[in-house]
Amino acid sequence: MTGPGFPGSLGAAEWPKRAGLQTLTDTLGAENIRWVGGAIRDTLLGSPVSDVDCATTHLPDAIIDRCREAGIRTVPTGIDHGTVTALLEDGPVEITTLRRDVSTDGRRATVAFASDWREDAARRDFTINALYAHPETLEISDYFGGLEDLVPRRVRFIGDARQRIAEDHLRILRYYRFQARFGAELDQEAEEACAALADTMKGLSRERVADELLKLLALPDPGDTVERMFNRAVLRVILPESALPHVELMRDVIERERQYGYAPDPLRRLAALLPPSPDVAEIVAARLRLSKAQRSVLVGTAKRLQSDRFHPKALSYDEGTDIAVNRLILLGDSASEIRDWDIPTFPLKGGTIVARGVDAGPEVARILRAVERRWVEEGFPDEDRVAQILDEELRAS
Repeated sequence: MTGPGFPGSLGAAEWPKRAGLQTLTDTLGAENIRWVGGAIRDTLLGSPVSDVDCATTHLPDAIIDRCREAGIRTVPTGIDHGTVTALLEDGPVEITTLRRDVSTDGRRATVAFASDWREDAARRDFTINALYAHPETLEISDYFGGLEDLVPRRVRFIGDARQRIAEDHLRILRYYRFQARFGAELDQEAEEACAALADTMKGLSRERVADELLKLLALPDPGDTVERMFNRAVLRVILPESALPHVELMRDVIERERQYGYAPDPLRRLAALLPPSPDVAEIVAARLRLSKAQRSVLVGTAKRLQSDRFHPKALSYDEGTDIAVNRLILLGDSASEIRDWDIPTFPLKGGTIVARGVDAGPEVARILRAVERRWVEEGFPDEDRVAQILDEELRAS
């Protein structure tokens, strides 16, 4: 299908022709399933499609049984909410039984299985995500004006925006993420609802907040959206450490990434939204429940100093290339000197010092550190120079 303003069409797309999807259609029955959500939206917008989701009238047990009979392996990834993942030859597909909300508290929903496609669509967040396609005819079912919103790239809640946010407070961050990715025309009702209900995000799990925030910051250019979140006092709820100069710095970082040819980096951008304080970074990393590796990058980036620009290779050697590049970009440097630089290995071992007559122990470690520091300061000279430095340190000690 195509329509006015759509650069892509389902008929011309590759993914509906995948052998695995045809097998799944034969297994569950064409009238019992629909492709739904992002694959349809992205196809019409001419964007790449990787994941394909499927909605079905079958109950989870029936999905598993039918797939087993067809030789399709399944994983009960979200069985309590009706989701089974089919492991197909050309990629996994999440299959979810039609559902309706029974009760919600803003953090989680109790659902019941349904049999009506429109009822299932009504519980989704945005109109552009509630598009269903017949697996054979590719005819699109649009119950809430998603196609009409897709033309001007408007992200609009299904039904009353405040009610949809009250059902799941994370929809505030999802709205901003989708608006940053697809939006061109702002929906005033959505904007007002997100601002009015921003404080409700305080009850969300930290992991869910971090996941949405990092997805937002990983987009090509979320600058306008993040600035709007700040101006509407939405950002302060999840990132109270941020101030207007930090938002402006993040926008500069986005431009520098583009100018210098770096891929968007959500942790680099998150660091820009914070003051250059390792203590603050530690607090934010703990609050967002970041992984150990993510925490290390965020805190390491927060240690940035103006002097970093004068010693990029030493910085890279001490902190690692990723953190060094982050710090230099935040300081306005291209980091070109270390971009393709292979960090050298220090060519001296403690055994060499022991062989020179120093007793194994703290003194060996001290001399090793002293030689290494001079080696770094001198720009990583060759082994002959390292031997000379060692001689000098041994004489001095």
